[in-house]
Amino acid sequence: MSAETHNKTAADVQAIVDRSAFLSWLGLKVQSVGPDTIEAKATWRPEWVANPKVGQTQGGIHAALIDFAANLAMINKMGGPVLTIDLRVDYHRIAIGGDLIVRGRVVKFGRTVGTSEAEVLDEQGRLLASGRGSFLTTQTSEAGKKS
Repeated sequence: MSAETHNKTAADVQAIVDRSAFLSWLGLKVQSVGPDTIEAKATWRPEWVANPKVGQTQGGIHAALIDFAANLAMINKMGGPVLTIDLRVDYHRIAIGGDLIVRGRVVKFGRTVGTSEAEVLDEQGRLLASGRGSFLTTQTSEAGKKS
């Protein structure tokens, strides 16, 4: 576990997003990062639509946003993204078009495993999906890479 506190900013996390083809495709713009929190906005795109008749956003988009925010809520404890161990998502209402806001916060940070939760909101602030994840806190994913 990292004993030090990192001072990552929204710009630091945006740089991580910008290096990832998938996160960039989601249109993520990091709004704020705190000691145990993160908030980002995802720009809607037509490829998100699961059912063209209804026009709702596919549930996997919500799950990806929850995984991102719950994971990166730990960035100032870990210094970088961490590995997801488990993720649970609850869907509360459908989203039809429009940008999405995602907020994550650390619930518990342990030596081996940390738990964070996240919520996805529409532009009017209505809860669309929420979730909770468990993440490996023994090393950052960057530290686990081989050169």
